[in-house]
Amino acid sequence: MDLRHAVVGGLAAALLTLSPAAPLAAQTPLPSQESPVIHDLVAAASPARIEADIRTLVGFGTRHTLSDTLSATRGIGAARRWIFAEFQRISQACGGCLDVRYVSEVKKAEPTGRIPVDVEIVNVVAVLRGKVEPNRYVLLAGDIDSRVTNVLNAKDSSPGANDNASGIAALLEAARLLSKHQPNASIAFAALSAEEQGLFGGEILARHAKANGWRIDAIINNDMVGNIAGIDGVIENTKARVFAPGLPADTPPAELRRILTNGGELDTPSRQLARYIDHVADRYFPNLDVEIIYRLDRYGRGGHHTPFFNAGYQAAVRLMESHEDYNKQHQDIRTENGIAYGDVLEGVNFPYAASMTALDAATLLSLAWAPAAPDSVQIRGAVRPSPTFRWKRSPSPDVLGYRIYWRKPSEVNWTQSRFVGDVTEYTLPNVIIDNYFFGVAAVGRNGQESLVAFPR
Repeated sequence: MDLRHAVVGGLAAALLTLSPAAPLAAQTPLPSQESPVIHDLVAAASPARIEADIRTLVGFGTRHTLSDTLSATRGIGAARRWIFAEFQRISQACGGCLDVRYVSEVKKAEPTGRIPVDVEIVNVVAVLRGKVEPNRYVLLAGDIDSRVTNVLNAKDSSPGANDNASGIAALLEAARLLSKHQPNASIAFAALSAEEQGLFGGEILARHAKANGWRIDAIINNDMVGNIAGIDGVIENTKARVFAPGLPADTPPAELRRILTNGGELDTPSRQLARYIDHVADRYFPNLDVEIIYRLDRYGRGGHHTPFFNAGYQAAVRLMESHEDYNKQHQDIRTENGIAYGDVLEGVNFPYAASMTALDAATLLSLAWAPAAPDSVQIRGAVRPSPTFRWKRSPSPDVLGYRIYWRKPSEVNWTQSRFVGDVTEYTLPNVIIDNYFFGVAAVGRNGQESLVAFPR
């Protein structure tokens, strides 16, 4: 990403418009945003471990939400107990660094829906506790359950190799990688249930997070991260998609009017998180490009980031492969007219799944090492040559200062920026407010940056 500085129209104009803090900003030595530790983290993601985890999950036969919960070898009960035990093994290897727990509720029967009988919906959650801000979280999610063509068929084999054993394997491998580090904020790894029955596992954990006062900066939902061969014949292992929703359904009319006047529908927290993931990919992955899609999810489809978004955790996105094969999703295992149907192991590319896992881990650690974003960012500058920004300080300790970002309305990602020091007000010289969108990020003393906060 090219972060070019805006051209200042003459020394005299610059001196007139610079804020008092500008000389300090110019003198402040800036740590590198690029971390050798994160480069090592990316290189350590193991296709072999991911393959082993996916094979284990497929070996449970079916992970349907309504499947057997008592068997030691088949059904969702065996699968979630294995996931719990695997998180415990990871924790033992790091001296007990993970807090592993079940978070569950009983879902009452919906005779006309996808829950025909009362069922306990059980999530497996592991938390790597932050050493500085333990109640601030970044969360990685994936769903445990699988299905065949009939969404109520809990008996037949439903391997769910890519949908979504690949996401759970990414969750486990990211936990192995990140357990070797001490983040400032907490990192939660959430294996969620009942995605195929109505996103109920995510609803349960979102309620749990609210009840326990979790401040969640970001939610990344891994849902299908292992397929490289699309139904359209395209084979692609160097791209990923991030689905990033816009405005919540309950956005107040006054806020909608403000956005209509000043913009912001492309700068919601979820879309800032998508840009952040794209920036991490640009920095640490020479062969993985992120495509940001301004939509909650695919047409007519859903994922476990949605209940968090609906609960008010607006920085929630879905990370997934760039090309899907619908013949390998939600299908009975069969061959018809020479076409093989079913979500089986042969449809998963393990090196690609490892790259996607590494992108998860790099993004999570960058965010967990960074400060929280500044709050209440405001901007003024109508009919002026230079806009002025104000914001509240990040609540995090060890903030070096703040960086102002801007981009033209036609550009997806931030293209220009200026570090302005440890201030809460700054006038950006000779950048006309009408021609750009702006944002402010907090910069930690370690060089890591928060999500960008859009002026409200």
